[in-house]
Order: sequence, then structure tokens, then C-alpha cells
Amino acid sequence: MATYSASGNCVELAIDPLITCKLCLMECTLPDMYELHDCKCLYCESCVRQYLAVMIAEGSIMDITCPDSQCRKQGRIEVHEIEKLVDRQHFDRYKRLRFQREIDNDPNKTFCPEAGCETVCHVCSNPPPQHDQTVQPIPVQCPTCGLRFCSICKSKWHAAKSCDEVMTAGRHEDIGIPFSSAEDARIKRCPVCHVPIERNDGCAQMMCKRCKHVFCWYCLTSLDDDFLLRHYDKGPCKNKLGHSRASVIWHRTQVVGIFAGFGVLLLVASPFLLLAAPCILCCKCKMCRCCEDEDGDGIPT
Repeated sequence: MATYSASGNCVELAIDPLITCKLCLMECTLPDMYELHDCKCLYCESCVRQYLAVMIAEGSIMDITCPDSQCRKQGRIEVHEIEKLVDRQHFDRYKRLRFQREIDNDPNKTFCPEAGCETVCHVCSNPPPQHDQTVQPIPVQCPTCGLRFCSICKSKWHAAKSCDEVMTAGRHEDIGIPFSSAEDARIKRCPVCHVPIERNDGCAQMMCKRCKHVFCWYCLTSLDDDFLLRHYDKGPCKNKLGHSRASVIWHRTQVVGIFAGFGVLLLVASPFLLLAAPCILCCKCKMCRCCEDEDGDGIPT
């Protein structure tokens, strides 16, 4: 874009710089671009609006990141930016879906399953499952409608029956995916949030996209703290990870190398920290004394 300005008998020509949008590959002027607050990436504002509208329409509302897959920071688009860039209808849907997802991911909260009742109910905390154990269902009382339901399958409370038995006793179309699946099943439920997960291929170490829980596909054992994947060295899941032995050893070498690197760095830096500690304390004491002297100057003796 060229702009002209007359000054006396002289005419100056100024050309605004054009910036290529990485989404639509169109050249736009700087006023037509939008800079993301977190990562400072530039896109034309129209593309950012369309990107947000598509993400909200598809329900991908948790941690909407920079649309550039090569963005080093993978900056997050903040809530106030979304409110500014999308229309009221899309932003209302974004807030509603985000609230629902936050409740679904919170193990101590759940929605009342009664039709027309959208009360958020408190679920008493249950100890996390260990080894081959699963989360035990507990009764939840809705404070609004009074319904007493199961914390896992959301059916009316069934003290003497399992969730699978209750679902099997219902209509065939309501059976859905069982809560205790066979070892070779293609679809199972996350042992924490119970969302259905399908495994088409890959290793047996699974991570739930909803709650980020890591577990073994075969026995549903938690792998959140098993950084070295020792679970597949013994027991019924021995050698069932789906990777070669060399790949597992390389993974363990990388993990151990990272922890060893931090340890060496801390060991090397500790003498310098010990030497610098007296200087830091001395400077801090001097600053405190200066502040006391300044405060004392205004007090008459």
C-alpha cells in the first residue's frame, strides 16, 4: 500500500510493509495482522478468527495453541483474546464447553445425570487405583433433585451390583462400552475418567487425552510414575509393551541421562552457590540497613 503526503513543492512516497500470513499465504499490511500475546506470532486477523471458530465448533477448547505447528513456544491463545476475536455465540459455546470439560476432568466433581438437572455434585475423594485395582464406585447425592447415583456409570446407585451388571440389565442400546473390558478389546475406558478410548495400533502405554492419565492398555495399571516402564519387565504384561528391547533400553538411557545431567549440573553449581551465598546475604543486609537508615531520617530524636 502506498501513501502520498505533500510538503511544499515536494511529494513523499511511503510504502507500508507487507507481511505474509502463514495460514492463508496472503500478503497483508501490519494493521490487518494480529499478534498472539503469548508467542508473538503474526497472522492476518481473518485467519485467526476462522481458526478459533473451527476449534470451538469441533469442541477443541482446552488449551487452544498457536496454529503454527513449527512455533517453538507453542503459545496458548488466552481467554480474553478469544472473547475479542469471536462472536458472542461462539464465545458462549466456548465458555460452556470449557466449564463442562473442567468438571469432567475434576475427580471430585460431576454433573447430576437427572434430565433437566445440571447441578454440579461433589464426589468424595477415592484413593487412586494401584496395580490391578480399579476405581471403586461410590454413591453421590444431588443437593438439588435428591437423586442418589453412581459416581462412575451415573446410573441410580447400585450397592450390590457392578456398573457392567447394571448396564447389561438395561436395554441393549444402552449397554455401551463395558467398564471392565477383556484384555484383547479394542475399546476400553480410562481407569480414571472412564472416557472410551480406542487403540488401533502402537504400544501398550496409553495416555488419556481428557485427564492425561498414563496407564497400561492390557491391565489398566497406572504408569504415571513408571518413567522407566518397569511394568513390562515382569508379571502378566511382560514383553507386551510393543517396542523392541533395544528401543526400551534406549528410552531408559535417555531418562537416566536426563536425571544424571541435572544431578551433575547441581553438583557443579553447588560450590559456586556456597561461595555466592555470603555475598548475597551481605548485600541483602546492606539493603535492609539502608532502608532502616532512610526510615530513621524522618523520625526526630
